[in-house]
Amino acid sequence: MTNLVNGSTATADPVQLKRARKAALAAFLGGALEYYDFFIYATAASLVFSKIFFPAGNPTVALIASFATFGVAYVARPFGAVVFGHLGDKIGRKNTLVLTLVLMGSATFLIGALPDFATAGYWAPALLVLLRLMQGLSAGAETAGASALSTEEAPEGRRGFFASFAMSGISAGIVLASLAFLPVAAMSEVDRLAWGWRIPFWLSIIVLIVAYLVRRSLDEPEVFEEKHDHGELVKLPFAKMFKTHPAQFFQVALMSFETVTNTFMQSFGLAYAVSVGVPASTMLWVSIAGNVLAMFTQPLMAHLSDRFGRRPIFIAGVLGSGAMIFVYFSVISTGNIPMIFLTSTLITAGTYAMSNAIYPAWFSELFNVKVRYSGMAIGLQVGILCAGFTPLLGTALVGAEKANWGPAAWIVAASSLLAVAGAFWARETNKIPLRELGNPVR
Repeated sequence: MTNLVNGSTATADPVQLKRARKAALAAFLGGALEYYDFFIYATAASLVFSKIFFPAGNPTVALIASFATFGVAYVARPFGAVVFGHLGDKIGRKNTLVLTLVLMGSATFLIGALPDFATAGYWAPALLVLLRLMQGLSAGAETAGASALSTEEAPEGRRGFFASFAMSGISAGIVLASLAFLPVAAMSEVDRLAWGWRIPFWLSIIVLIVAYLVRRSLDEPEVFEEKHDHGELVKLPFAKMFKTHPAQFFQVALMSFETVTNTFMQSFGLAYAVSVGVPASTMLWVSIAGNVLAMFTQPLMAHLSDRFGRRPIFIAGVLGSGAMIFVYFSVISTGNIPMIFLTSTLITAGTYAMSNAIYPAWFSELFNVKVRYSGMAIGLQVGILCAGFTPLLGTALVGAEKANWGPAAWIVAASSLLAVAGAFWARETNKIPLRELGNPVR
């Protein structure tokens, strides 16, 4: 990655390059916190919450209820996108991103302090849902804001590369979460359910503090400051975006379905693997392997998109993930651990990295600076909202028949086709100057 940074931006203004690197670091750390929080919740929902936050009974019903609390955050994400997208386009990227960061970190830490069902009865799942909603409000604007800021700070011709560090941060967050849960998975079930599951939630405070300090030191992008200083910002970015960029909104909404692949693998995939006898610790190592590699392959894919275009690499990645997911669930059903490692890594660091690394820049580039935060944040949440409930849907369709993994794979494949349709429709933006992106907004 260092060679890419030095080689790709050698002619960039040193001050601009410094700002771009700081913005990329802030995006990386914010992504790490968001998906550390996301993944420890997904892991806990798969392995723990169904046993401690709900009444004893049918384990499949309890697991579905647990995944419902996982999915409820995705209902809150569009509201967070509207609220924080508005703030990001009105008061600036920096302060909004600090606010979303603190909201996410606080909610995650407090989840680790919740009482279980045996102690608090139905208050336990109610409080869990409340804090999960807080996470969702924050997450609804985190990636969009970090992507917009990184794109606007990047040197010309390298927007894809610098914006991709938000996605590398997400991979780092998944790795950290997996490492945090490994000792928890190795505990006896009694200790894990009693107190062990809480530790990963409390550890999130470390990432929060580091990310907060970096974000507080950021500057606003010059392209945003110009509009702010000249009084050119719009009063209601949310409404103005729908008026001036309706096609771009629907393009992003369709392409956002590419996120279903990762959500399905990290939540439903884990629960399904455990149900067929693959140890939870093994699946955590599978996730670690793929995401460590993805931290490096994603900037590479984004660099290639700066040279050859966003569309071809995005489409190739989405189609590859849609096909490989059938192989993924097939090898899980057989319990073939080496093949599980190989297939998961090929998706996470290969096909999914191809599309995932590109969308932070591409989605941002489709909108004018005056409505960029709102447009990307709200459009992105359409696919992500659906992604949040796909683990629940997959669990319900697969049921107790472990060989019946086909419906789960088809959910991902269908989502991939929607993303491809959006990509064919969207404009190629990698060579367009920053100040000419999006439609006019007056």
